[in-house]
Amino acid sequence: MNFDTFLQTLPKIENIPVLGETSQFKMVPAFRHERLRNLQKEIKDAKLAGVLALFYPNKNNETHFVLILRNTYKGVHSAQVAFPGGRYEAEDESLEKTALRETFEEVGVPIADMEIIKKLSQVYIPPSNFYVQPYIGLTHKMPKFVRQTDEVEAVIEVSLSHFLDDSVMVTQKVKSSYSLEVEVPAFKLNGHIVWGATAMMLSEIKDLLKAAYNL
Repeated sequence: MNFDTFLQTLPKIENIPVLGETSQFKMVPAFRHERLRNLQKEIKDAKLAGVLALFYPNKNNETHFVLILRNTYKGVHSAQVAFPGGRYEAEDESLEKTALRETFEEVGVPIADMEIIKKLSQVYIPPSNFYVQPYIGLTHKMPKFVRQTDEVEAVIEVSLSHFLDDSVMVTQKVKSSYSLEVEVPAFKLNGHIVWGATAMMLSEIKDLLKAAYNL
């Protein structure tokens, strides 16, 4: 999709209400639905984080957004695909600032080049006890990505047209944080399987964009 077309649609995107669990739970295994709804006590004590779905034009002025592949490490999110983002720090002032700061740190896009377009629905991640606030943002020029090597294995540039194609929605067996192999709904983007909390956020973004474009 042409980036100019994307920009023209921004007023619609900004004004469409987010759908929360209606969108998010499309990407959650059925047995997890009730568990996620019953975690209000845990959410109150959760750490806070902000992440950014950053849209931008590539060299052909086609709309893309960026994901990251996390490094392999001893942790529950090892080697997973995610949005740039991370933990709220006191100096951030807001979760919006967190998302922008972390995007700069992880993929090198200057904060001055980014703007926040829309606040999405929060997502609770039980294994790491994080309550994550996602945002849609954009930059008007093609970024020169510089990955944070100690945290990011690869920068993944996903075309909007590819993402909006329903064939990218798959079912995949993955090893969960509890070391159990489970079958989950997922997105297959640029050859990478995206599941869990990131897939829940992507589902809300996809529903929002489809509504804006009447798809």
